[in-house]
Amino acid sequence: MAIDGLTLLICLCGLVGNGVVLWLLGFRIRRNPITVYVLNLAVTDFTFLLFVATTSLLFLIENSSCYPVGILKYQRWVFLFSLFSYNMGLYLLTAISIERCASILCPLWYRCRRPQRLSAALCALLWALSITVTAVVTSLCLMKYERHCQIALISMYILNFLIFAPPMVISNVILFIKVLCVSKRRQPKRLYIVIFLTVLFFLIFGVPLSIRNFLEQFSYRFMSSQAVFLLACINSSINPFIYFLVGSCRRHCSLVSLQVAFQRVFEETAVTTVSS
Repeated sequence: MAIDGLTLLICLCGLVGNGVVLWLLGFRIRRNPITVYVLNLAVTDFTFLLFVATTSLLFLIENSSCYPVGILKYQRWVFLFSLFSYNMGLYLLTAISIERCASILCPLWYRCRRPQRLSAALCALLWALSITVTAVVTSLCLMKYERHCQIALISMYILNFLIFAPPMVISNVILFIKVLCVSKRRQPKRLYIVIFLTVLFFLIFGVPLSIRNFLEQFSYRFMSSQAVFLLACINSSINPFIYFLVGSCRRHCSLVSLQVAFQRVFEETAVTTVSS
């Protein structure tokens, strides 16, 4: 019950944070290629946290009373949305990382020849891919075709670990080197720091859930389900606080309004690109 209560508290904080991100990036801040990805990432995290918060609340009700609430039905949906949230988060972070890396390695192409609607088109394709992969895996697993379910899950993790994860990691290594080189001469772009921290926390807090689900296919237990879902909730909740803290800090750290902090992070890219 203590872990469920902590998970519920983190989910509520994450729902508020991601709700603020949706409001600011959706209605208050100018749209640019990166904010399109971040907006979709916030939608994914918000949906995942909403279902985990509901499930944690039901667990608390069931454990503190004698009234059964049919929690097993919700566990299946949480499994579905955990798969979907992890996949979509990985795909979006890979797209963001590659986009920023391309702007560093190929600045002329990025400024002059990058399609204007590339971000929206990629997000639509990534949503379709994530929904398709999750639907196939879920349908096979819920229909209790154990062998087919195992093959589908392993195929999904191969897609994630071998196709999407390496470009994300390599791009962020390049971003990290860029931040180190720039920081010797002047303050590095906040967006580089935000992307690096977001991917780093995703690897720390988001990947354990995927590793646990993968190892379960070989009858090996890796951490408890409550612990990995708690970490996954931290991963889905922490991004808005990263945006705010990085955006509000200058050489002398001082807190500013949410909108100003977000503008410092996400609008400096558009300004820099135009001025270049």
